[in-house]
Amino acid sequence: MTITSVLRCQTSFTRLSKLPLTAFESSFIFKVKVRCMASYEKYAEHKPIDKVRNIGISAHIDSGKTTLTERILFYTGRISEMHEVRGKDNVGAVMDSMELERQRGITIQSAATYTLWKNYNINIIDTPGHVDFTVEVERSLRVLDGAILVLCAVGGVQSQTMTVNRQMKRYNVPCLAFINKLDRMGSSPTRVLEQLRNKLKHNTAFLQLPIGLESECKGVVDLIHRKALYFEGNFGEVIRKDEVPQNMKSDVEARRQELIEHLSNVDDALGEAFLTESNISEKDIKDAIRRTCLKRTFTPVLLGTALKNKGVQPLLDAVLDYLPNPGEVENLAFLQKKEGESEKILLNPERSSKHPFVGLAFKLEAGKFGQLTYFRCYQGMLKKTDTIHNTRTARKVRVARLVRLHSNTMEDVNEIYAGDIFALFGVDCASGDTFVTEKNSSLSMESIYVPEPVVSMSIAPKNTKDRENFSKAIARFTKEDPTYRYVWDNENKETIVSGMGELHLEIYAQRMEREYNCPVLLGKPKVAFRETLVSPIQFDYLHKRQSGGAGQYARVIGVLEPLPAHKNINIEFSDETVGTNVPKQFVPGIQKGFLTMCEKGLLSGHKVAGVKFRLIDGANHIVDSSEFAFECAAQGALRDCFENGTWQVLEPIMLVEITGPEEFQGSVMGQLNRRKGIIVSIDSNDGWFTIYAEVPLNEMFGYSGELRSSTQGKGEFTMEYSRYSPTTADVQEQLITRYQESLGIIQKKKN
Repeated sequence: MTITSVLRCQTSFTRLSKLPLTAFESSFIFKVKVRCMASYEKYAEHKPIDKVRNIGISAHIDSGKTTLTERILFYTGRISEMHEVRGKDNVGAVMDSMELERQRGITIQSAATYTLWKNYNINIIDTPGHVDFTVEVERSLRVLDGAILVLCAVGGVQSQTMTVNRQMKRYNVPCLAFINKLDRMGSSPTRVLEQLRNKLKHNTAFLQLPIGLESECKGVVDLIHRKALYFEGNFGEVIRKDEVPQNMKSDVEARRQELIEHLSNVDDALGEAFLTESNISEKDIKDAIRRTCLKRTFTPVLLGTALKNKGVQPLLDAVLDYLPNPGEVENLAFLQKKEGESEKILLNPERSSKHPFVGLAFKLEAGKFGQLTYFRCYQGMLKKTDTIHNTRTARKVRVARLVRLHSNTMEDVNEIYAGDIFALFGVDCASGDTFVTEKNSSLSMESIYVPEPVVSMSIAPKNTKDRENFSKAIARFTKEDPTYRYVWDNENKETIVSGMGELHLEIYAQRMEREYNCPVLLGKPKVAFRETLVSPIQFDYLHKRQSGGAGQYARVIGVLEPLPAHKNINIEFSDETVGTNVPKQFVPGIQKGFLTMCEKGLLSGHKVAGVKFRLIDGANHIVDSSEFAFECAAQGALRDCFENGTWQVLEPIMLVEITGPEEFQGSVMGQLNRRKGIIVSIDSNDGWFTIYAEVPLNEMFGYSGELRSSTQGKGEFTMEYSRYSPTTADVQEQLITRYQESLGIIQKKKN
């Protein structure tokens, strides 16, 4: 059965399922669908490497990512009917499978699916837009080969767009830009294109032009083929090609020439043809777009409106034409050697069993049947009953069940190949672990970047009888989400959870109540302040203890110095000793002592960051020295540095983006000034303003209510972590006083 007939069956089923049917007819159609879908699954499994695409859909909040994914699944025959993110039918989009996602109308977890388009197998991951769930975007982009960057035609490049762009750059992921929501009032794709060039520094140009905007949006013009595309039928499934409208011909030629010029600047083959004024064919342009897109030197821009079913099919064609297949992406693993060094190994993406299996676990999720672990296969083949080994823990796991994912539903498969995204049950591992089939293999892949949490809250179950469920929920969520942290504060006798924002912690509190029947109480948000050193300080500390029998003797000499501003959340340890005054086997003890002391500073009780411990010299005793003695010496050296050095408190600074009607701009700027914000830039467009400002996180609590009340409910804001910066003198004084008071209370209780 060909893919055309499969999709025809799927379409027929959709059409017939809406008719009133007898029991016999319903049964017959159900069997037809099952048979069609079985053929669909079989057809989807075995593909050569050039027929596979792994893509992610990323964007700022409310740019239309999930709506776009819903349309892609519908047009490719993966689902039989479309639902909206905030639909009236209470069904919700397929990719928003969590009840909380459907109620709030936001994506909380990244969701994976796969589908077929023109005989290509496309694996898709739909990601959240909120900065609070940024780790979901991070780990998705880590395992993908290409991405679609969705932008709102009204909002353009926004704060989270910049974050997503940085993440794509970090993992070197080629992308297409899709300007969505052409039907919205105030849409301006030309302005968004300029923002892509100026704010994100992309070399970019239109591949399409809109035929009308806002309520007049009728379709798009394909600049490469000089054809107008109209999307007709009940769901925009029929594409009608026509001549370019007469009033657009000069604009089309100008934009086509602009596209060729932008490509010529970064592609030698097209540049030579452009300079020699040779005839440039449609194929020449498409080949140049593909070459430059793979190198990340050019970003093609496509247009449409997913909600009104326009422009989605050409976007799918562009995914096939311009984004890489798994064989065109270099994937490296590190081979650990005995000397402690590592060698980079290029993995072979061939879809066969000739090479040993290498896979990366990139996401953990608790499912109905136990822990579900999402994997990306980078090399070789894996089938049921195979045994795989975790290279970090050396544990082995037998593959009992192999599944591919379609949102929250699973489809069993017998085998997977390099380039596939799949999932396994019952694998005890951490996010970022590498798995291989060869025993004792020392291969490991680069792990996933995990940002540090910026907000903390105290948390406790409302009812003491729910403590067991509370413990289960905390254990599961901290394992699934590496940005969700949990610690017990021994001084205040309370549980502290940390995350990427208030929404992040609030969502997990709601999930505890819904999924574990454990309502919780959240305390006032606490900012993750840090303590750092202002100027270098030397230390020379001797730890000596004799109490009969073997004693303790260790001496450490060196310098504790501040790191540069761009590294002020890091901690570094440097062993610069020469000779045998400090035996090498005791150096790990010194490092451990240093890291232990960095957990709590003496100034305000917050973690120490932005310092470098340089161990220059020391002394040991042939009998009394031990690793523990040197650990104590390092702790004593740090105590001296705390008492004699000059320290300051750092606080997280957030990049805040505020949008609202222009008549409220003055009051919003006044609010930001009162909250110690620094305004970076202001944009105005069609009676609306956008203010970009840097504001301390400590000043942002409760801002959403204040903004709504001062803008008649029309103002919106988003924020994301920018950097750590020194606090003002009054804030530092408050923190020190509060910490000293808490120590005094604890001391009285002890007495």
